[in-house]
Amino acid sequence: MPSSAHQDEAEPAYRASEPARPASGTETEAFQQAILAKLTYDVGTDPAHATDHDWFTATALAVRDRAMDRWMVSKGRNQAGDKQVCYFSLEFLIGRLLSDTLNNLRLTDCARDALAGLGVDLDRIRAIEPDAALGNGGLGRLAACFMESMASLEVPAYGYGIRYEHGLFRQELRDGWQQELPEDWLIRENPWEFERSDLVYRVTFGGFVEEFPASGRPTRFAWKPAETVQAVAFDTPVVGWRGRHVNTLRLWSARAAEPLRLDAFNSGDHVGALADRARAEAISRVLYPGDETEAGRELRLRQEFFFTSASLQDLLARHTRLHGDLHTLPDHAAIQLNDTHPALAVAELMRLLVDERHLAWDDAWAIATRTLNYTNHTLMPEALERWPVSLMEQLLPRHLQIIYHINWLHLEPLIRRSADIELIKAVSVIDESQGRYVRMGHLAFIGAHKVNGVSALHTDLMRQTVFRDLNALYPGRIVNKTNGITFRRWLHQANPQLTQLLTQELGEAVLDDPGALIKLERLADDSAFQDRFRSQRSASKISLAKLVADRTGVQIDPSALFDIHIKRIHEYKRQLLNILEVVALYDAIRSEPGRHWVPRVKIFAGKAAASYHRAKLIIKLANDVAKIVNSDPVVAGRLKVVFLPNYNVSLAETIIPAADLSEQISTAGMEASGTGNMKLALNGALTIGTLDGANIEIRECVGEENIFIFGMTAEEVETYRKAGLHRDRAGWSARFENAISLISAGAFSPDDPHRFDSLIHALSSDDTFMVAGDFDSYWATQRRVDELWQEPSAWSRASVLNTARVGWFSADRTIREYADDIWKVPV
Repeated sequence: MPSSAHQDEAEPAYRASEPARPASGTETEAFQQAILAKLTYDVGTDPAHATDHDWFTATALAVRDRAMDRWMVSKGRNQAGDKQVCYFSLEFLIGRLLSDTLNNLRLTDCARDALAGLGVDLDRIRAIEPDAALGNGGLGRLAACFMESMASLEVPAYGYGIRYEHGLFRQELRDGWQQELPEDWLIRENPWEFERSDLVYRVTFGGFVEEFPASGRPTRFAWKPAETVQAVAFDTPVVGWRGRHVNTLRLWSARAAEPLRLDAFNSGDHVGALADRARAEAISRVLYPGDETEAGRELRLRQEFFFTSASLQDLLARHTRLHGDLHTLPDHAAIQLNDTHPALAVAELMRLLVDERHLAWDDAWAIATRTLNYTNHTLMPEALERWPVSLMEQLLPRHLQIIYHINWLHLEPLIRRSADIELIKAVSVIDESQGRYVRMGHLAFIGAHKVNGVSALHTDLMRQTVFRDLNALYPGRIVNKTNGITFRRWLHQANPQLTQLLTQELGEAVLDDPGALIKLERLADDSAFQDRFRSQRSASKISLAKLVADRTGVQIDPSALFDIHIKRIHEYKRQLLNILEVVALYDAIRSEPGRHWVPRVKIFAGKAAASYHRAKLIIKLANDVAKIVNSDPVVAGRLKVVFLPNYNVSLAETIIPAADLSEQISTAGMEASGTGNMKLALNGALTIGTLDGANIEIRECVGEENIFIFGMTAEEVETYRKAGLHRDRAGWSARFENAISLISAGAFSPDDPHRFDSLIHALSSDDTFMVAGDFDSYWATQRRVDELWQEPSAWSRASVLNTARVGWFSADRTIREYADDIWKVPV
């Protein structure tokens, strides 16, 4: 893997003095010629001077061409009257596309041979491709998996989002502290996308609303906005399995209606002349801008409305062109709102139908509520967005009026029957408990045909907690759709060694039917197969060890137990609990150096939100602990700690096949589902986790003996909190107290002994995330992990059974359930 882009420029991948190996086979020769044509006519160079990046671009363009005919056919089928799914998501974490597209077109071997004939290595050039910086974590990766599954199942679909120029951020570690840098994934352009410069929609903000009363008719409203931004479409083909169907990911880029105020420029105000352009283009610059300031909050709201409005305008224009009558929209389109970010679609669709298309309110509402559906991904208050009424009034005055009207029609039946005032307050879209806010989750719930959770536990908790009263008013609206992952990406592509082993034993059918994995059960006790299973895992662990050494300088032993915690850094995901167990284990090893300890490597990766200071402090703690542990000769060979920076899809594809233990240790009741747990179990990792999210269903599938469950249940957590037991430091065990004391005394931060006082104080004062409450159970369960690891045959059996029994967690199954129960689309 090249160490830098500068190296790519300096060293061409092909040299004229090197003889090119002849490619064999008509298909390979044709593909080779296609690559050479792209290199010449699109990249503008020749083989003798081409860099790795030139070869990557030429190959990507040649592959894209192979998808084009199928894309055109799929578009024709989509326009023939089939119902389409429109997936609205603020994130699409698609990762690198070359390997993904080659795999789904079944062209990987062809491309490898064609490039080899030109003296170019496929693995080297596909490492050149940057990860598309279009998402952050599970929400965006789920959207990408769903888009791929819809294409594979031939469900006509559009994905709608924002084409971020810099994404979230590129994470670097400086002295263990997270540093956020712009992600420059588009610096060399994106060979997969097509700019649709003729497909531009006006998105407006601010201004005021005029009313036009009419005798005997409803009052007409006209929004007079103060600002206009253009939304320009960029389309990327999403290729399904075996290339049978190709859908479209349509992302919007923000442009100023007027790129330059020429009068200001000519008068000498060269910077001010570009102010409007900078303000408009900021919308599609960065994912999740910091919201600690009013300007940051306003930009976030502008982003959400921008892509929602452009997407709805596009959908209505397409529907009108193909079908005419807007009353048939629910028959031809199903909109899925991926979390609360696109919840403004409820108000914007009503505005477009009533104000722009002049439909009666009742007709428009019937259309909207039959078309819109809402996926909730969290029960955490900060993720259930609320927008100040004052900000909404300033930025989207007409939408605030529409939201008020929706809320009145929603509350009026309760008021008419003199319902309890507390119930009315609880179900109102407007929260007036502390200021006045618009509850976006409530708006999405009221405007949706179906509302779904993403695991059985999460859906039950939705009904019992955040949407309890709304669920009583609209019974049957909440349904469950447990998340899934695309096996094409997270098994076939990420782990070719395991895939080859599976196809040898189970046949090619396993590539098309995840359910065929269950046949692997019969080999779980076969010692010869266990040896082969361990061998492919060992190869993956060696690859990860090399990556760790290259990126961090830390040498790790591939024969050690690889204990993996890869997630967004957040207190409820409890990286802190894991670090405290590391500290306790480190202390125990130093106390009894002569005892046999299972060699273990703790690997962390994940980003903390730029404004989430406590999460960033947890990253620093992990790195400070790693520095001390990794340099201590007493624990050498028995414990290593690594934090890999800039976690993304490509890094996950290397880590996941190498994982022995999968950390899924969120506070019970706080993780909606999790999909990392599914990816790791599919690749043979054993899960250590709480009964939270999809862990419950994973346990049901793999068997209690093949998963390590610890800690309180969601019900016990609630009881624990109500009883105030989390505030009782006297209940801490000596082991936990010792770990806390080491950190407090500056054992890992001698330059600043009080660096982590705020983390320790949070554990002592309220322990919101039950770190102290679950520590002893977690410690004991980790020792059970050690015991099983020392029985290689038993561990391998459990590992094989994890792979064999998680076929149900395929995104194909999830999409079929959406299609059947929510979208009413044939599959």
